[in-house]
Amino acid sequence: MARVSPAPFDVYAPLFGADAPLRVQIYAQRPPIAKAMLEFARVLREERLLPGRLIELVRLRVAFWNQCRSCMAVRYEEGLSDGVTEALVCSLERPEEAEDLTAAERAALAFADLMATNHHAIDDSTFERLREHFDEPEIMELCFHVGNFVGLGRMGAALHMVDDLPEGFQAEDEQVTPWNQPETVHVGGRASPA
Repeated sequence: MARVSPAPFDVYAPLFGADAPLRVQIYAQRPPIAKAMLEFARVLREERLLPGRLIELVRLRVAFWNQCRSCMAVRYEEGLSDGVTEALVCSLERPEEAEDLTAAERAALAFADLMATNHHAIDDSTFERLREHFDEPEIMELCFHVGNFVGLGRMGAALHMVDDLPEGFQAEDEQVTPWNQPETVHVGGRASPA
C-alpha cells in the first residue's frame, strides 16, 4: 500500500484527469509542484535528442537500482515504438555482456549505473566513454534524464506506490526486476505523465 494517500478526486481530476495513475494522484497532494514536475518530464520527452530506445533502457536500469516498482512496471510508447522489447529489457540484467545493445547504449547504461549506485566514482574516463558516442548536448540531456530517474525513482520507491501495478511488482520484501515480468503497464504518447 502506498505510504502517502492520493489527493482527493476533486483536486487531482481537474488537473490530471479522472483516470490519472495512482502515482500522479499522490503527487497531486501538492498540485503546483506536481504540475511543474510533470511538465519537466514532458519537456524531457518531447524535446529530446536521444533515441526513445536508449532513454527507456536507461530509465528501466535506474528503476532496478532504485527498486522503484512503479517505474519498473511501466513501458513508455516512445521506447516501445523505437524497438524496446521485453527480450531487450532482459538484456539489462547484464548490459555489458548483452549482444543486443549498442556500444552507445552500453556507455549510457554504465553512466546510469554509476549515477544510481556510486556517483562519486564518475570521473573523466566516464565522460570520455560517453563522448565516443554522444555530443555535448546529448550528454547533458542524458544527465538530465538520469538525474530525474534517480531522484524521482528513489522517491517512488520510498512512497511504495504499487497498489495499481501488476502483481509481480507489488512484493514488499523482495528485490524486483523489470526483466522477466509476465505483465507490464504500457503508457502511450509523448505527453504521458512521468
